[in-house]
Amino acid sequence: MHLGKTIRLERIFNRNTGRTIIVPVDHGVTVGPIDGLIDLRETVNRIAEGGANAVLMHKGLARCGHRGKGHDVGLIIHLSASTSLSPFPNAKTLVASVEDAIKQGADGVSVHVNLGDESEREMLRDLGQVASRANEWGMPLLAMVYARGPKVSDEYDMNVIRHCARVGEELGADVVKVAYTGDADSFAKVVESCCIPVVIAGGAKLDNDRDLVRMVHDSVVSGAAGLSIGRNVFQHNDVTGLVKTLNQVVHNDMGIEEALEILNNGGSRQA
Repeated sequence: MHLGKTIRLERIFNRNTGRTIIVPVDHGVTVGPIDGLIDLRETVNRIAEGGANAVLMHKGLARCGHRGKGHDVGLIIHLSASTSLSPFPNAKTLVASVEDAIKQGADGVSVHVNLGDESEREMLRDLGQVASRANEWGMPLLAMVYARGPKVSDEYDMNVIRHCARVGEELGADVVKVAYTGDADSFAKVVESCCIPVVIAGGAKLDNDRDLVRMVHDSVVSGAAGLSIGRNVFQHNDVTGLVKTLNQVVHNDMGIEEALEILNNGGSRQA
């Protein structure tokens, strides 16, 4: 592997555990300035204070999220986008380049693909081309691959998600982000069929902390390399405490009940 890519991967992955906590904050292009993303610098600060490995954002937000002090956190620049106002919201298009990310000081780039959408061929082309360009620069590539289209009856079906993960792997991504299947046994089959690290998406806003912690815990047990979860983290009422808790689950293999106890105590152990 290109040494530059190895070094950058170590900035967005814990080099001791081989796992990562990534918090995407790229939602503004899709749905506008939602709660948690109004003061981006403060949000990134809370995420970094909790010990996340990386944040993920569009190129124009890097200037709004850079703090110049406090805990360091890796930076992944998202290269593709669409908006909820479009008649084709699942059709992602490239809006930045690997070179843009390098100029921003990024440690990685990401591309979003929706398999099954009518524009799938363009998104697959973009992923393949970005993978080639990223490899030339030694830039890690995260592929977000979901199944969303008229032929997809269940985007959480294990075989569908296995297909998503395999697409990211085969087209040259270094990490692939997919939906969670709902249980550890089925997700283990997703992980075992993919030779690159697999991280889970957060999906829709969850109803409670237990569901989130259980999902993260069970995915790690199944072999996942961590998480890339956005609004379930940055819209939490205690972002720093939640990230600290997820750190214990992802990097220290903490159990669900113990992790929830820590979260209820503000992200720290009681003396």
